[in-house]
Amino acid sequence: MKARIPKHREFVIDMKEVPEAQRDECWGKLSAILDAYKKEGKSVYTESFIEDNEEKVKALQAEYPFTYTIELR
Repeated sequence: MKARIPKHREFVIDMKEVPEAQRDECWGKLSAILDAYKKEGKSVYTESFIEDNEEKVKALQAEYPFTYTIELR
């Protein structure tokens, strides 16, 4: 059996600078962004995933000191 997994871009989040006490809260908010996107009928494989969500991730970044990169997988 063969399965073709399409290449896609994804956010790679680095939480090293986020205080440990806030990491779960931050991950919860990042997950909420993804859940809201899924409720729109879209997935991380949607071509515009990064563009659709980057401003939300940047807004959250103002609250928590995480960094991210966008990588092709």
